[in-house]
Amino acid sequence: MDKIRDKKPHIAVIGDLMIDHYIWGQCERISPEAPVQVVEVKKESSVLGGAGNVINNLISLDASVSVYTVLGNDDNAAYVEGLLNSVNATCETIIKQDHRITSKKSRIIASNQQIIRFDDESKDDISLSAQSKLLESLSKNIFSYDAILLSDYGKGVLTTNLTQDIIQLANAHNKPVLVDPKGSDYSKYKGATLLTPNKKEASLATKIDIIDDASLLQAGVKLKNEIALEYAIITLSEDGIAIFDDNMNIIPTIAREVFDVTGAGDTVLASLGVAIASNLNIHEACEFANKAAAVVVAKVGSATVTLNEIEEYEHSLNKGQIESKIKDFKAIERIVTRLKTQKRKIIFTNGCFDILHRGHATYLQKAKDQGDILIVGVNSDESIKRLKGEDRPINNLEDRAYLLAALESIDFVVHFYEDTPYELIKIIKPHILVKGADYKGKEVVGSDIADEVQLIEFVDGKSTSSIIKKISQGSIC
Repeated sequence: MDKIRDKKPHIAVIGDLMIDHYIWGQCERISPEAPVQVVEVKKESSVLGGAGNVINNLISLDASVSVYTVLGNDDNAAYVEGLLNSVNATCETIIKQDHRITSKKSRIIASNQQIIRFDDESKDDISLSAQSKLLESLSKNIFSYDAILLSDYGKGVLTTNLTQDIIQLANAHNKPVLVDPKGSDYSKYKGATLLTPNKKEASLATKIDIIDDASLLQAGVKLKNEIALEYAIITLSEDGIAIFDDNMNIIPTIAREVFDVTGAGDTVLASLGVAIASNLNIHEACEFANKAAAVVVAKVGSATVTLNEIEEYEHSLNKGQIESKIKDFKAIERIVTRLKTQKRKIIFTNGCFDILHRGHATYLQKAKDQGDILIVGVNSDESIKRLKGEDRPINNLEDRAYLLAALESIDFVVHFYEDTPYELIKIIKPHILVKGADYKGKEVVGSDIADEVQLIEFVDGKSTSSIIKKISQGSIC
């Protein structure tokens, strides 16, 4: 995740753009003129469709996006450009072609049920002149892109010749090309980095009925070899994502609730593009895409996903993945900002936690009981030596942080190098700062920052010092 945040990749999207237009209303009667429903219109809305949903997902994942497409010379084209400007997508090359109709799909929805859809569009291949202009512009700008995404909806922008020219240009400049394919003939995508068909689409393209792992492997290998892909990917809906490189690997789904799969394919393409453009390997990229899709299918309608939402979802899944709870200053600042917008009550405490024992566990559970999220600051090895002498710590920082993160009561662990956690507390600004009852009557570092300070009693006779004393005296076997 941090690789993606730090990279903020620049991605070119080439494909079919359209308007998804919705007419919302109520139906309470049948027309006397014909056996059809009469819909009383309540509102209308329009959003970017086709490749536009890929663009929206890329931008919500903090990528910068340059758009290449061909539209008609009509009012709908102007509306598409307005929608692109509203999400801060850069229109590197949008060509207007006379006598071409910009795609608009209108859906009439009554009582939350779609009654009919009518399309106004051109589906013929774009002109040779338009193809040439797109390729020329891409060639001029390709050095600035970290990846190229082809979003093919079969509306004529990604012609066979143009698609092949784009792939060859990208390969010559070592730029990954990711494709959401259309139709059953994938030969026009030959040489791409990867394709992202679902199981049904892959079956049609390979003419292999995918019914089990053996047929899935056969289809994936055929797809990879015949289309000369670096990787083949087949999305398996509730079963996850299958990757074909040297072997077949299936990354299982992690979605816990599924409300609507609309647009999930666009989310997978966008999240794979962002991950690969940020130098994640294919398996890391697919795991990231799986998590992004899991967030999206829990929403209603063609939805987008943010890095914060994926990070929060990861955290909800990672109760057993201890390392995921260990954060640095930069990450915890971002997490705290998100948690505060959700009105979560944040608790902070700190210590050396050199030899973790029952007293620590009891203290930390009592701290967690004060609110929603417990963040623990842990001293670095160097700061412990300064505070307690050269013979401490007994356990190094990595081990101490890991053991703390293994406790269910703790949500996040952050280490600090200073003698006090003041700089860390300034970042977190906790609602409650927790310290031991031995601080009664003493100044608590960070009390000027936290909303409240709570002092908690320790368990009698349980301390790191007493354990070390017993060991040194040979009292513990």
